[in-house]
Amino acid sequence: MWSEVPAGTGQAVVVYGERRDSPDSLVVLYQKRDSTWVRTASWPGHNGRLGWTEDHRMDDERSPAGVFTLTDAGGTLADPGSRLRYWRDDHAYATMLPPEQSHAHDFDYVIAIDYNRLKDVPPFDWSRPDGVEKGGGIWLHMDHGDGTSACVTVPEPAMKTLLRTLDPARQPVVVMGDRAHLAA
Repeated sequence: MWSEVPAGTGQAVVVYGERRDSPDSLVVLYQKRDSTWVRTASWPGHNGRLGWTEDHRMDDERSPAGVFTLTDAGGTLADPGSRLRYWRDDHAYATMLPPEQSHAHDFDYVIAIDYNRLKDVPPFDWSRPDGVEKGGGIWLHMDHGDGTSACVTVPEPAMKTLLRTLDPARQPVVVMGDRAHLAA
């Protein structure tokens, strides 16, 4: 899948799911130094409850496999020093949370994954250029200890590191999928 990473990209968040049907993943930050990709950080993470898919659909509880740009961020908390454009909005994110208390901090910080979304708009913008049935609203966000509807989650320190590190000038992307798919 590295062949799908745009030539000008200098940062990649790679999400390796163990198996096609697993919600558990490893999230690794790679940064390009000269012509070499260097692993600079990694964290445990989660992805869709039912694993990965190459044909994501709304509410299928699978994360889309592929390479997607990362252009916008936000959350319910104040900007922790994000280099990506950051939109804070307590109300917009709170309306998307399930009622369980275990998810109360999921959207403290988010980075929008540019899957079926417009760039340069808040992560909570619900425009879907490829249609609602293709899903959307897929983010990197705070981990709550298990699989998601389709997002990728990491612990709070990882979110802060990603927000402070991902630089729009380096054209960051996320490369995500199960290990077998990523190796193909």
